[in-house]
Amino acid sequence: MRFIGMLPHRSYLKNSTFKFISIAFVGFLLSLCFLSNPASALLNNDKTAPVVVDGNKLFRLAGSENLEPKERAEAVNRKLEEFIQSEEAPRVEVETKDRSPVITINGKDLFTVTDNDTVPPYNADRKAQADSWRREIAQAIYSARKERSASFIRDASIISAVIIVLGVVCHKLLGGLWQIIRNRVTPLLGSNQSADGESSNDENDEQQHKTFNFLLKSTLLLVRTTLWVGIILYISNLFPLTRRWSFNITNQIIYSLTAKILPFGGKSSSVIEILILVCLFCGLFIVAGAVTNILRSRVLRLLRISRGAQEATAVVFKYLVIAIGGIILLQIWGVDLSSLAILASALGVGIGFGFQDIAKNFGSGIVLIFERPIQVGDFIKVGDHTGTVEQIGARSVTIRTLDRVSIIVPNSRFLESEVINWSHGNPISRIHLPVGVSYSSNTRVVRTALLEAAAKHSEVLKVPQPQVFFKGFGDSALNFELLVWIDQPPSQEYIKSDLNFYVEAALNRHDIEIPFPQTDVHVRSGELPVKVSPEVEQLLKRLSLNVNNGNSTDNHRDSGY
Repeated sequence: MRFIGMLPHRSYLKNSTFKFISIAFVGFLLSLCFLSNPASALLNNDKTAPVVVDGNKLFRLAGSENLEPKERAEAVNRKLEEFIQSEEAPRVEVETKDRSPVITINGKDLFTVTDNDTVPPYNADRKAQADSWRREIAQAIYSARKERSASFIRDASIISAVIIVLGVVCHKLLGGLWQIIRNRVTPLLGSNQSADGESSNDENDEQQHKTFNFLLKSTLLLVRTTLWVGIILYISNLFPLTRRWSFNITNQIIYSLTAKILPFGGKSSSVIEILILVCLFCGLFIVAGAVTNILRSRVLRLLRISRGAQEATAVVFKYLVIAIGGIILLQIWGVDLSSLAILASALGVGIGFGFQDIAKNFGSGIVLIFERPIQVGDFIKVGDHTGTVEQIGARSVTIRTLDRVSIIVPNSRFLESEVINWSHGNPISRIHLPVGVSYSSNTRVVRTALLEAAAKHSEVLKVPQPQVFFKGFGDSALNFELLVWIDQPPSQEYIKSDLNFYVEAALNRHDIEIPFPQTDVHVRSGELPVKVSPEVEQLLKRLSLNVNNGNSTDNHRDSGY
């Protein structure tokens, strides 16, 4: 009763943790879905290329008649880098040549602004666009030369050192803060004390502690990693060289993630799109599991159907939600499902040949769910394993033994071999208890004593009535067998133990002896099978005479002589 009384507290914490993780994960996935199309449009913009000065992106250029956007932007970047390295005073101007605005530096053409280069709010106004870019280029050249000075590098180095020290301090403070949170929350997850002062720990408490510690360590690692990544990015942006490296590395990573190089569903997809789709499917599995748990706990239990029927309905519902949700996701993603038919056929052949055991167990699981020869909650014996069915999955069945050990049994074993199911149809079963008494016992009194022991146990059913069979005559005992009926198969070992105590007490009360095997050994005199020397033979004879004389003297003393 104490264990049952504590279950609401644990289940509340467990459900709260699960709901928090589910909501956070689903929210993250929805954010990715919301941002995926705009981000993809920006990162995969192949019609323009950036003009960059020391890792600072100024603007983007479109392609011209002779050059691609990337080639044109790289040519402008090289000219700007050469001018920054020189010591000439910058004079950035906009000149009109062939009715087109041209940006020049100290009289040298940098590039011509075309109609494709203009962006809002300078649409079709190339002159205004050129003036805006001229100011950006002049400011970028001034900042680049300033950042190369010794005073700026010295100040940036001091700032970097201060930031690193602050980062180390924050790193330590975060560890202390997480330790305080752990010390405050861990007692709330501890086992409750019962009325008699006994601790009621079980595996649910241990699992909750492990889950909480894992979440705490994971969040601490995530926060610390975010802290140092931010520090590294900030320091790298202080220096021109490291900023350029950071920009180039970031561009390479973005290009690798956003380049449409993976054929999927009749179209090319990028790595990040595939990852988002995988995350969406993970979210679908989490949502399907949460909805299934709600269906199982809030709806199916109210219908008052068997636990096995509840599990079967819940499993079928979960698979339907996953299947329908997967089809909807693929359709929304723009995947042509007909193009996956060949892939599905290939997977079917692969499953048939390479994964025969998995396919066999999966098919057996479907048979077990619908035919229901075993159900969740049944007490069964398969092979050498005896226990209660805890879960029927797509590939295996989980059995919880009387030792509280989980045994994972493949589904196919339940269809290929004999299974003893004490709970199938009618949970009432009979227990056989052999008893042996001495030959001097009254058999009618023995029968009465055994029936009294059976009637004393509260778990023994009155109907059908307990019976006593006289099994026969053994070597050392009269063999009886007590047969009783119970309706709690998982408790049969405990009931047997209690009945053995009751039987022993009843036999002692009626002065009935419980025999034990006895063996009589008869030794006959004769010649020794081993030949010995005459000296040893004489010695043995003298010893024998001395023993006989001693026995005779004892007999005379006992007779009063």
